[in-house]
Amino acid sequence: MRLDRRSVLTLVGASLVAPSALSQSAFAATSSTSSASSPFSERSIGSPTAPVTAIEYFSLTCTHCAYFGTVTMPKVKPTLVDTGKLRIIYRDFPLDDVALMAAQVARYLPADQYYPFIEALFASQNEWAFAPGVNYKQSIYKYAALAGMDQATYNAALADTKLRDFILNEEKMAESKYKIDATPTFIINGKIMPGAMEYPDFLAAVNAAS
Repeated sequence: MRLDRRSVLTLVGASLVAPSALSQSAFAATSSTSSASSPFSERSIGSPTAPVTAIEYFSLTCTHCAYFGTVTMPKVKPTLVDTGKLRIIYRDFPLDDVALMAAQVARYLPADQYYPFIEALFASQNEWAFAPGVNYKQSIYKYAALAGMDQATYNAALADTKLRDFILNEEKMAESKYKIDATPTFIINGKIMPGAMEYPDFLAAVNAAS
């Protein structure tokens, strides 16, 4: 189910550090030695042995997802993820073709660049997704280049129909299996919780699932 965009949130002070540069040769080497760098592999942060796992269904053009990413996550990551209490698995749920495009590009980066890249996109969402007359293809590439992606790899990401189908199929499965119809939606140790939660609410949900 596609949702209408709501009014764009003002992301006060939202300026996350851009992903560190990574050469294309390093990307190729990583891709050949680690299945985690496959565009189809799971994207997550946190320890695999964390007692709580949160699956986040999100869209890169969702203003509520951007709010969670820039307001709540800067508190969640150091207190819950980095301490080994929480693992977050990211699942694409693109609300439009622009979000799908950005999702494909994000998945073409090495796995360890995925989280910094999507957080950078959330922090600058007004610029690359909503600026009047914006050229989406060019604006997304600007951030991909900061992450070390060259033009050829970027073009390959956008042209990868198998990846596009994979993302859309995952979205359909989420709609069918979990009745996901809004972003962000979290599944915290099996409990479905929609909405961009504030930190105290998210913390309470994680503690309850522990």
